[in-house]
Amino acid sequence: MDKRILIPTDFSKNALNAARYALDLYSKLNCEFYFLNVFSLDGYTTKSLSFPEPDSAEYRTAQAKSHDSFLKLLDMLKLHNDNPKHAFHTISTFNYLSEAIKRTIAEKDIDLIVLGTQGASGTKGVIFGSNTVKAMEKIRECPVMAVPKNVQFSIPKEIVFPTNYKATFKRRKLSYLIEIAKMFESTVRVLYVSKKHDLTELQESNKQLLHAIMEPIKHDFHNLTENDVAEGITSFVESRNSDMIAFINHKHFFFNSVFSKPLVKEIGYKAIVPILALH
Repeated sequence: MDKRILIPTDFSKNALNAARYALDLYSKLNCEFYFLNVFSLDGYTTKSLSFPEPDSAEYRTAQAKSHDSFLKLLDMLKLHNDNPKHAFHTISTFNYLSEAIKRTIAEKDIDLIVLGTQGASGTKGVIFGSNTVKAMEKIRECPVMAVPKNVQFSIPKEIVFPTNYKATFKRRKLSYLIEIAKMFESTVRVLYVSKKHDLTELQESNKQLLHAIMEPIKHDFHNLTENDVAEGITSFVESRNSDMIAFINHKHFFFNSVFSKPLVKEIGYKAIVPILALH
């Protein structure tokens, strides 16, 4: 069965970079790529009380501009990687970005979303743009991957999987991580960051379950003594030059502790790698 991947785009270099990363990551698989552009109109915003009529001149002009931009984008992607396993589809719409994404997920049965990020140059001290953060937090229907600006594809030899072992693991939630690890014979480094390394009985049980689920792939377990979870993960990734971070997004707490603005302002984030948020 083909994999269906959604890539929202504003036709920026950042969005193009994310698209190229996705094409390379899934170069071995049959994929349907859906590119989504939410266009804007002068005088209208998604906060306006009235929406423009689809047959109005300004609507048709904006839609045509989006269509032309898609033609250029597809030409660039085919030059980058003209893969017979890949098919491209484009969607132009005037809508809230989150609503457009959710509608496309439902209508096209999307398996994975790949997003570009704002990058450190966008807003000082912020690695992930607000749209990317919102998508990774709010979209629960499928995994979301964020590809930082200027990160070029390299085989993900090492994937860091941070966890506190407090929630029970399920095979289906980890299926995308395991699929990527199998494709590239990656090693998954399971990372537990805590002041104390003693696990409760429940945590130990969950750790053994995770070990069983990851049995088909290379993996090992690491403990790191660190007061700050986010700082521990960052230093681990940097020191090992890891290629990707994957984590299960539980109830926002872990997400916010890793990607909050204070983290970036306090310690910076030099070893920028793609992030895969599993739900």
